[in-house]
Amino acid sequence: MRRESAMTKSTRCMALLLLVSVVTRGVFAVNDGMLPNGNFEQGPNEHELHGTRVMGQYAIPYWEISGFVEYIGSGHTQEDMILPVPEGAWAVRLGNDATIRQQLCVTRHAYYSITFTAARSCAHAEELNVSVTPDFGILPIQTVYTSSGWDSYSWAFKAKHSTVWLSIHNPGHEENPACGPLIDFIGIKTLHPPHHTTGNMLRNGDFEEGPYIFPDVPWGVLVPPMSEDLYSPLPGWMVMSDTKVVKYVDAAHHAVPHGTRAVELVAGRECALLQEVATAPGRSYRLSFSVGDAGNGCEGYLAVDVYAARATLKVPYESHGTGGHKRAELVFEAITNQTRVVFHSSNHHMKSDASLCGPVIDDVSLVAVHK
Repeated sequence: MRRESAMTKSTRCMALLLLVSVVTRGVFAVNDGMLPNGNFEQGPNEHELHGTRVMGQYAIPYWEISGFVEYIGSGHTQEDMILPVPEGAWAVRLGNDATIRQQLCVTRHAYYSITFTAARSCAHAEELNVSVTPDFGILPIQTVYTSSGWDSYSWAFKAKHSTVWLSIHNPGHEENPACGPLIDFIGIKTLHPPHHTTGNMLRNGDFEEGPYIFPDVPWGVLVPPMSEDLYSPLPGWMVMSDTKVVKYVDAAHHAVPHGTRAVELVAGRECALLQEVATAPGRSYRLSFSVGDAGNGCEGYLAVDVYAARATLKVPYESHGTGGHKRAELVFEAITNQTRVVFHSSNHHMKSDASLCGPVIDDVSLVAVHK
């Protein structure tokens, strides 16, 4: 059977767009960046609202909703608590068993990363189910990593079809049906999983390939544990933890040792960043990397613990919170055909505003040592 050409797929996708847009909902071709009305600045008509609750299934342009969904304006108060909106004037809140979803036109078998910004409201153990059928991930959002209360999360999938439903669902059932996470800023990025390059056995060792970072969001993007995520938003790398994450940061808002992207280890010893690589037992290898701070006010004695085969290394870094880094290396002898290269922060760290932070890892390379 002949493969479908890119032109044929594009034509078919555009035809589908035109066909569906004539009806009530659209199927939107994916471009890197914000999804259509991904910031929810286009809202329901007044007759489709009961207070803050959205009453119509298609009341929010470009989205389909179910369950208890609210349309929240910046500065909205609830029980003496002000609910801020990170950018713009509006966000949505997913109450009991609420879902918001949008249908997208994608490239079959391609990899994508979803980025969205969320904040807890009044529930105690909030989590979100993010899915593109048949894949889904449960993202815990109990831990807050910013002083504003808003964090950006990432989740990745491989497209099984050319049109897919992206859904964000709150599975919670609180006594107050309005309790649930606030959602704003939903975007997407096509991932191009990197291969090994000359001079580096690791994939994506410079972390340049990763989830979409919104230009106006200064706090980076959280990459969830792999136990909750079938495909990594940070290609080549796994995040090992029960509920904690690493933070993907950019040079526009942070000090980055090399290139335009890096990883901040914000969860202490509760979370490890790792990659498995093919090795030859008995052969020696050199792991080189940069350790620094993100220039975000994370001060003090930062240290990274590194493991490979039976070798370990603690790399100390004295941070003034203004940016900077140093190089380090670990030489080890492989003992199996697969070796895990593991990084984690030696301790927990907080900035002056009590938000979590940690050392930055970047520019990681692995080479065989020739004797």
